[in-house]
This record gives sequence, structure tokens and C-alpha cells, in this order.
Amino acid sequence: MKLGPFEIAHPFLLAPMAGITDSPFRRLMKRHGCALVCSELVSANGLFYGGEKTRSLLRFHEEERPIGLQIFGEDAERLAQAARTIESLGADFVDLNLGCPVPKVVKKGGGSAMCRDLVSLGHTLVKVVRAVNIPVTIKIRSGWDASSRNALEVTRVAAASGVTWVALHARTRAQGYSGTADWDLIGEVKARSSIPVIGNGDITTPELGVLKMKQYGVDAVMIGRAALRNPFIFEQSRALWFGEEVKRPAPEHYLRLIDELNRLFMEFYPSRTALLQARKFLAWFSSGFSGCHEFRKKVFTIPEPDVLWEEARRFFAENTAVRDERTQADGFLMGGHG
Repeated sequence: MKLGPFEIAHPFLLAPMAGITDSPFRRLMKRHGCALVCSELVSANGLFYGGEKTRSLLRFHEEERPIGLQIFGEDAERLAQAARTIESLGADFVDLNLGCPVPKVVKKGGGSAMCRDLVSLGHTLVKVVRAVNIPVTIKIRSGWDASSRNALEVTRVAAASGVTWVALHARTRAQGYSGTADWDLIGEVKARSSIPVIGNGDITTPELGVLKMKQYGVDAVMIGRAALRNPFIFEQSRALWFGEEVKRPAPEHYLRLIDELNRLFMEFYPSRTALLQARKFLAWFSSGFSGCHEFRKKVFTIPEPDVLWEEARRFFAENTAVRDERTQADGFLMGGHG
């Protein structure tokens, strides 16, 4: 199927999440069925000032293509310059974060705050689109708060500015990650948009992803937090979409998965950073399994990488046969910036 200029295998995409969708995790999700990936948000101001740590967030592997790199900021010229940097690095598209609800971002006028002034937003989008020859996409919220839900108007401005597609997380900035995503709004925006619309929010299972695709006619759906609880969700969603058997992962699948992740982290990061990243992902992957609370406590106290991964192998070998599905509730992993 086509999404903008890209041929993708199916409509299930990984949502960009701050501190989560680094290159190793994106590669892991691609290997396990994700159709398209995007980086976590990267500061255009940080790139302008030449921060090496900021620039390192733009690293990617050829295995990730098609790969988008996401930027945020409040200054149109710096966003355009950041987009040119992304193009020079060989990324397939630039994604502009217009949905981040975090106070330190919005108080400067970035993230969700950019959608409050549609005239200024239009000028910014035109400048960024004209700065590069690769597609520019945006990720937005339904609006600032319940009284100013302007996702449809923002999408129209985006289309007029040459943006390739809009990904809509149908919560307001005021909601943060609470409440439920308004998929009826996503369906309305899709029905009235001249450019592709990707739906995002509350896709916790493969069944829900396929249902939302069929019910609302969106061009694709983005899956975020659920991929941390179930790293097999993309291959399961793909199977369901094509009418194939949806296989429940067995303990040996988890063992192969964590061995893959270990190799990816060690290839990409210095050993200390690899250890810190491993702790987070292993804790998320364990959610809902018997003994997960004790495992998490242990994970964050083990200082030796070899011991950590051996403990992880033991846990997933012994505990992944049965999962408590109640951990799919809203309380799971309330962080992220999208």
C-alpha cells in the first residue's frame, strides 16, 4: 500500500516517543513487523547550537527505512535549518512535532502551542516544506483544550502548505495522556482531509488497530505505548489485517527478542548507556507477567550487564506463558511526548 510517496507493507506504524524510539528499538520493531518508524523528538534549537548529544539522536541504520526524523521548536528558520540537516543525513522524511504537551516545550511556543495560531503555523510549515526536497509530515493533537479542538483546521493549513500527511493523536494538550482518544474526531478529519491522515491513540491490541482502520477509514494507525508492553504487536496486527493466524508469542520468542535487543544496544551505545536503556525496555516488556514487579525492582539494581541479561532470560523463560491483561489499562506507561 501507499502512504504518501512511500510503499509500505501494511498500515501499522510505530509512533515516535521521547526517550523510547531510539535506533535500536526502531530496528527491533522493524524486524518484528512494523511498517514505518520515526525518531523521538529532537530539538531544532539544540541542533542550531551544535549540541552533540542532540545530533546523536538523529543517528539511524539503513535497516530502518523508510525512516523519519522528528524535530520540534518554535522558530521557523531554525526548524527549516533542522529540516535541511535531516535531509543531509539521508532521512526519508522530516516529521514536525506539533503535539508535545510538555510544559517546558509549549511555554516557549513549540509542540502543541504551535497549533494555536494558524496563520503563524502556516508560515512555518511553508518555510519548512520549501527548505527540503524530502516529504515533511506533522504529528498533532486534537487541540489545545476541550474548547479549542482545531485538528481539522490545522490539517487544512498543513495541506495548503504542502505537508505530506498528518498524524493525529486525538487527545487535547490539556488531557496529556489521560482520558480516551477521540476516534470520531479522527474519522471526521480523515473524511474532510485532502492529504493522508494517520490515527493515533489507545491502540492497545492488534484487534483494535484493525478495527480502527476499518471503522474510520484512516490511511494508517500509529501504535505507541502498546509496543512496549507487547513488542510483537506489529507482526500480530499485520497477520490480522491479512486474515492470517495471530500467534501468541511463546517464551522462546521473548528469549530471541531480548537477545536481539541486547545485541542492538551493544552495537549502538557505550556499555553504560546500553545498560540504562536495557533496564527500561526489559521492565516494560515484563508488564503483566507473573513476578513482573519483583523483576522490575531487581532490573534497576543490577549493575553488571551480563548478570542483567541472564536474569532477564530466566524471567522471560519462566513467566511469559500467562499475562494479566488488566495492565492494558490507561495507567501503563503514561510518559512520552506525542
